[in-house]
Amino acid sequence: MLNSESIRRDFPILSLRREDGKPLVYLDNAATTLKPRQVINAVVRYYERYTANVHRGLYKLAQEATSLYENARETVAKFIKADSSEVVFTKNATEGVNVVAYGLNWNPGDEVITTVMEHHSNLVPWQIICNRFKVRLKFLDITEDGYLNVENLTSLISKRTRLIALNHVSNVLGTINPVEEITKLAHEHEALVLIDAAQSVPHIPIDVRRLGCDFLVFSGHKMLGPTGIGVLYVDRDASDALQPAFGGGEMISRVDLEKAEWNDMPWRFEPGTPNVAGAAGLAAAVEYLEEIGMDNVRRHEIQLTDLALKRLGDLESVVVYGPKKTEDRCGLVAFNVKGVNSHDAALLLDELENIAVRSGLHCAEPLHRRLKAQSSVRASFYIYNTLEEVELLCDTVEKISRLS
Repeated sequence: MLNSESIRRDFPILSLRREDGKPLVYLDNAATTLKPRQVINAVVRYYERYTANVHRGLYKLAQEATSLYENARETVAKFIKADSSEVVFTKNATEGVNVVAYGLNWNPGDEVITTVMEHHSNLVPWQIICNRFKVRLKFLDITEDGYLNVENLTSLISKRTRLIALNHVSNVLGTINPVEEITKLAHEHEALVLIDAAQSVPHIPIDVRRLGCDFLVFSGHKMLGPTGIGVLYVDRDASDALQPAFGGGEMISRVDLEKAEWNDMPWRFEPGTPNVAGAAGLAAAVEYLEEIGMDNVRRHEIQLTDLALKRLGDLESVVVYGPKKTEDRCGLVAFNVKGVNSHDAALLLDELENIAVRSGLHCAEPLHRRLKAQSSVRASFYIYNTLEEVELLCDTVEKISRLS
């Protein structure tokens, strides 16, 4: 286990106590993570010491701000084993998906394959694209135990398949999908692959070269970083297939009244003034995680998740969703208490023990429909969570189950 008590001291919000003295038990990390002082300080330091626009001014302060921004890009690129020219800063993972969706040159009859376990951010953009450009959308189903039915993918792929877009980790089931296998199959059929890694980059070691994907997106706020900053990875070999989805300053190399020429990668996909403070904060978050070690992050979450699965699985009145094997999933557990609405369960966890969990559809309504669940409760773990907090969660769920 990680030394969570030492880690917790870096997170100011964890020092807060409720009126009754109960500490915050924060188990909504799949939605957003807490921020350590190191990240907070990095954002404040930009505004106090480096505030200037980047890539524009020749004066010293502007050059320092530019170095800060581009060094942040380099830090993030190394974290996912990419080249810095392949890392595009975005607002979040959602924007990254949309940049790809609107940047590809679609033809009527093209096909996009996605899955029934996608977050709405990796579903709705493709629905819009299909309606606008007469593209066909296909779906890969799941098995009853929460895995992608990869065996059926071959029958879905055709000569018209242009892109396969899927999540690396389900934000409801926790399932770690076999994206390397899927990418290999897609490339054999000359299809591109986009991976929504919002739930994997913060939790497991990522090597984009090993994954072999063409595009990969993730958000800073889910990995200790600030909100408003995300990443779109564009493999250098796939960059020519992608045109800028937005126009403006910085993303151009030359502009005439009638036409413009695009800047080099990655700046052609970053129009306007970027979120420099967010990039600095994200780099600080990456450095924080690297100091801990992503292998250690993964081992810690396996222990927390294993305990939650065992304890909740022993309760007859609780339904747990997703794979039963801890090693096949990331650090989150979605469940329902029979006879108790998920929102009521979440409110009771908060009221009884100051436990913060998510309830509802988790931006995955089609998946809940597939699971025949109106909604669910989701507890998700991170580096500052402890076994004692998981025990408290399960003890409180057991109390709630007796109320039904």
